[in-house]
Amino acid sequence: MKTDGRCHCGQITFEAEVNPDDVTICHCTDCQRFSGSAFRTSVPVPVELFVLLSGTPNSYVKTAESGNQRRQAFCGNCGTAIYACAADSPQSYSLRVGTLRQRAALIPRRQIWRRSALPWVNEVSVMPASEKQ
Repeated sequence: MKTDGRCHCGQITFEAEVNPDDVTICHCTDCQRFSGSAFRTSVPVPVELFVLLSGTPNSYVKTAESGNQRRQAFCGNCGTAIYACAADSPQSYSLRVGTLRQRAALIPRRQIWRRSALPWVNEVSVMPASEKQ
């Protein structure tokens, strides 16, 4: 599926070819902290199918509990997380679904690190809601 995306301020824009069946929600505590939310939703894209159209992301390398290092790429102007990848010689980028214009069509197919999920995540659909703020 052809997708395009950008950061919040528009400084970083990109295109990518993704497989909608690979969309994943991660509940790990690192993703909670990086996203500032209960979980992070991402979709992998091979490096050769990702094209940066404008801007250059800043990055931060984090070391996981396992010792693996992951590069977190983000807009240096607005702070939007764009992708994560292996710190050295990445084969793919884990794109943040919220940055993609086609995000409504990218329905998560799996969840990982479910043991770290916040206890209220399953209750969201029954909470009072409003269409706008």
